[in-house]
Amino acid sequence: MSQLELSMRLQVSQRHVSFVESGRARPSRELLAAWLRELDAPLVLRNEAMLQAGYAPAYSAVPLHDPALAEANHALERLLRAHDPMPALVMDAGWNVLRLNRGARWLAATLVPPAVLPSDGAPFNMLDLLAHPEGFAAPIVNLHEVGPPMLAFLRHEASLQPELAPRVEALATSLRARLGERRLSVAPGPGAPVLTTRYSTPHGELAFFSMFTTFGTPRDITLASLRVEHLFAADEATRAVLVEQAGADPPDA
Repeated sequence: MSQLELSMRLQVSQRHVSFVESGRARPSRELLAAWLRELDAPLVLRNEAMLQAGYAPAYSAVPLHDPALAEANHALERLLRAHDPMPALVMDAGWNVLRLNRGARWLAATLVPPAVLPSDGAPFNMLDLLAHPEGFAAPIVNLHEVGPPMLAFLRHEASLQPELAPRVEALATSLRARLGERRLSVAPGPGAPVLTTRYSTPHGELAFFSMFTTFGTPRDITLASLRVEHLFAADEATRAVLVEQAGADPPDA
């Protein structure tokens, strides 16, 4: 975005925008908030910028279990339950898996050896388990199709959140070992409208595509970092397996 375009959006002079960028002028709190909003900066970055400019943070960052987020937690639980027996999981901005529904727990236990998953139900990192030799990428039978676009997506996220970079590059190393550099960097050709991931399992091949749900207008950094990934069966055989294996509530539920 040019200085001129930004100044028009902010309704200030281009000269003032230039002075703020060069440190010759200090923006007001209102101007800084509008500036960050126009740049679509993550909420955590907006708070950091406010603090650096000498202002109070603009957004709260309460823990997910805080009573203030009770209604948001209720919404998350309803989303997870409503999607059963299809897998659904809640992740934060660092790709830490915080919650899973029944279908997701079954799928994780089916794809990954017990020694790899946390035994106490503790949160785990999706990127770590994708890069693990026995993790979620290991049983993918069409990794040559899904690996390159997945890596490109994750590298874009890491460009916005540099703390993700080491984990993303660990995954890149793992994918490179399986696919080779040439297949990993090849541009995708024409294909299906939605990318489908296919897994080899004891129940036969299972195929899924996914969608993400986020809070529409979060005013808290914790909520802004969350996303719910919903996996949908890509064929009737996968749907039948999930209904049979994860469709009923456990006896002690």
